[in-house]
Amino acid sequence: MADALSLIPTAVQRNLSDKLYEKRKYAALEIENTVKNLTSAGDHEKLSKVIDILVKEFAKSPQPNHRKGGVLALAAVTVGLSSAAPQYLEQIVPPVIESFIDQDSRVRYYACEALYNIAKIVRGEFIFFFNQIFDALCKLSADSDPSVQSAAHVLDGLVKDIVTESDEFSAEEFIPLLKERMNVLNPYVRRFLVDWITLLDSVPDFDMLGFLPDFLDGLFNMLSDSSHEIRQHAVSALSEFLQEIKNSPSVDYGRMAEILVQRASSPDEFTRLTAITWINEFVKLGGDQLVRYYADILGAILPCISDKNEEIREVARETNEELRSIHVEPSDGFDVGAILSVAKRQLSSDHEATRIEALNWISTLLNKHRAEVMSFLYDIFDTLLKALSDSSDDVVLLVLEVHADIAKDPQHFRHLIVFLIHNFRSDSSLLERRGALIIRRLCVLLDAERVYRELSTILEGEDNLDFASTMVQALNLILLTSSELSKLRNLLRGSLVTREGKELLVALYASWCHSPVAIISLCLLSQAYQHASVVIQSLVEEDMNVKFFVQLDKLIRLLETPIFTYLRLQLLEPGRYPWLLKTLYGLLMLLPQQSGAFRILQTRLKTVPTYSFSNGGDQISRAFSGVPFSQYMMHHHEDGDAEDYNINSSHQGINFAARLQQFENVQNQHRGQARIKRTTLIAPPLLLHQRTQSTSGKILKKRLWSITALNLPDIDTTDPFCLL
Repeated sequence: MADALSLIPTAVQRNLSDKLYEKRKYAALEIENTVKNLTSAGDHEKLSKVIDILVKEFAKSPQPNHRKGGVLALAAVTVGLSSAAPQYLEQIVPPVIESFIDQDSRVRYYACEALYNIAKIVRGEFIFFFNQIFDALCKLSADSDPSVQSAAHVLDGLVKDIVTESDEFSAEEFIPLLKERMNVLNPYVRRFLVDWITLLDSVPDFDMLGFLPDFLDGLFNMLSDSSHEIRQHAVSALSEFLQEIKNSPSVDYGRMAEILVQRASSPDEFTRLTAITWINEFVKLGGDQLVRYYADILGAILPCISDKNEEIREVARETNEELRSIHVEPSDGFDVGAILSVAKRQLSSDHEATRIEALNWISTLLNKHRAEVMSFLYDIFDTLLKALSDSSDDVVLLVLEVHADIAKDPQHFRHLIVFLIHNFRSDSSLLERRGALIIRRLCVLLDAERVYRELSTILEGEDNLDFASTMVQALNLILLTSSELSKLRNLLRGSLVTREGKELLVALYASWCHSPVAIISLCLLSQAYQHASVVIQSLVEEDMNVKFFVQLDKLIRLLETPIFTYLRLQLLEPGRYPWLLKTLYGLLMLLPQQSGAFRILQTRLKTVPTYSFSNGGDQISRAFSGVPFSQYMMHHHEDGDAEDYNINSSHQGINFAARLQQFENVQNQHRGQARIKRTTLIAPPLLLHQRTQSTSGKILKKRLWSITALNLPDIDTTDPFCLL
C-alpha cells in the first residue's frame, strides 16, 4: 500500500481530502496529469494501483471530505485515461454509483458530477452499467436535496443521449427493472419513469410497444396520481401507445386485456374511463386474439354501463354492443359457460342498466348458441327465477323473454311453470306485486291458452289449498281484465258451441274449483249461465267469508266493464236468457244490501226491460219453477246453459253434473281445512225463508222488491233456491 501511495504525492493526497472544493479540484487535476503520464508509458499496473488507492482510501473513506475528493479523482482518472478508460470502468464506475446513496448530500452531488464527466469520456461503453445507473438515477430523482436533484437531472439528460445513440442498449434487460420501479408512488420518480418510457418509445430501433404489457399497469396507476403534471404525462404516453396499437399489425392484446379489465373497476373515475376506452378499441381491433378474454371483458363492461359518469356509460354501452355483434363459435375458443357465469353474476348488480344488459346477453346467447346455453341451464335457472322478483319492471319483462325463449322446448315449458308457481307459493308478495305482469307477459310470449292450461293442470293437484285459491283468483282476474288474453276470452265464450272452447273450459274448470267466485266468473264468461246459477245454489254459509265477498265485489264491478258488454246486452232478452237473469239475482241475494256492489247490480237489473218478458214467459217460468237442487243434480248433464235450447246438441260433450260434483269436492276440502284452522267466518247471509224481526222484515221486503218490481210471471217465492 505504501508503494502505491507513493504514486500520489502527499500534498495531492492532502488537498484531495481538503474541505475546500477548489483544493480538491486542484488535486484532481494533478491526478489527471499523473494518469496521463502513466497511460503514455503504458504502465497499466500502476494505473490500476492508483485507482485502487482512490477507491479504498478516498471514495470509500469514513470521512465525507475524503469521499468528495475520491469521486472527483475517479472522474479525473477517466479523463486522464481518455480512450483507454473503457478497460478500467469496472474499477471506476461502481464506487461512484455507490456514492449516490451516501448520507452526505454533497457527496451525492459530486458523485453526479463525477459520473457525468466519466460518461462524457466513455459514451457508448457506458451502456454496460446502464441498469445500475438507471436505478441510481431513479432514486436521485426523488432526492431531498434540490441541488442533488438538479445534478441528477443533468446526468440523466446525458445518459438519455448516450442510450439513444447506442446500438448496445438491451431493452430486454432494462424492462424488468422498469416494471419493478413502476409501482413507486413518489411523483418525482413517476415523472422520471414516464420520461424514459416516452423517450425509448420515440426511438425507432426500440420496440417499446412489444414490452407495453410489462409496464402498462404502472402507467394506468399514474392516472390517479394527485399531481396533475404526472397524470398529464401518463395520459400523453398512453395516448401515444394506443395510436401505435391502432397502426401496428402485431399486438399482444391478451396480456393487456387482463390489465384493462382490472383497471376498469378502479375507484378513480378517470382511470375507469381510460381503461374502458382502451377496451373499446381492443374489441374493435383484437379479433381472434381476444376470444378467450371475452368473459373477462364483459365482466368489466357491464358494471361500467351503470357508471355515474355519463362518458363512461356511453363508451361501455358502445363496447357492449360491439362485443355482442361479433360472430364467434365455441370451436374458436368462445366460452359460452364463462359468459353465462358473468351474466349471472351481474344479475345481482344494484344497478338496473347492468342487470338489463346481463339479460340481453343471455338472450343473445340463446339465439346464437342455444345448445350450449341449455347445457348450462341449471346453473343459471334459479338466478333467472329470482330475477322475477326484481324491483324493475323492465328487468322482469326481459327475464320473462329469456324464460319464454327457454320454454320453447316442451321439456322446459312445464319446468318453468312449475318453478314459477313454486316462487309464487314461496313469496306471496311476488304474486301480489308481479303476478299480473308475469302471467300477462308469458301469455304474450308463449301463447295464452298453453300457459293457462299448464297453470291449471299444476294447480289442480296443489296441496296448499289457500295458495291454490289465491292463485286461481289472481289468474281469473287476469283472464277477465287483460287485453293480452282477449283471444282466450273469445274462445271461452264459444265453449258451448265449439270443440276448442269446450276443451279449454274443462281444462280450466278443475283448478278454478278452488275459488267459487272464479268458477262463477268462468261460467259467465263461457255463457254457461244455468251452471253458474247451480254453483251459486250449492254454496253454504261456510263459503261466505271476507275473501268471498271481496272477490264477489270485484266480479260485480267487472260486469260493468266492456269485457262483459255481451252479457249486459243479453239482458235485453231475458226470455231467451232466463238462467243469466237467475244467476245475477242469485249474486244479488248473496250481497249485503249496504254494499256498493249490491247497489251496482241492483241498478243494472232494474234496467232490464219488462216488455221483453211477454215473449219468453214460459221459459222464464221453467227456469224459475223452483226445481229442487237435489233433483237438478240428478239430471243436470249440460242440457242448455245458453237459453237457446235449439243448440243443445252442440254442447253435449260437457258433463256439468260431474263438473258440479268436482266443484263440491274441492270446496269440501277447503271447508275441512278451514274448520281445522278454526278460521273466524263471516256471519252467514240472510236466508230468505227464516223468520225475521221487524227490522229484518224491512230488509227482506226490500230484497223481494228487487225481484217483484220486474213483474216476473209465476215465480214461486216460497222456494229459497228459486230466488237464489
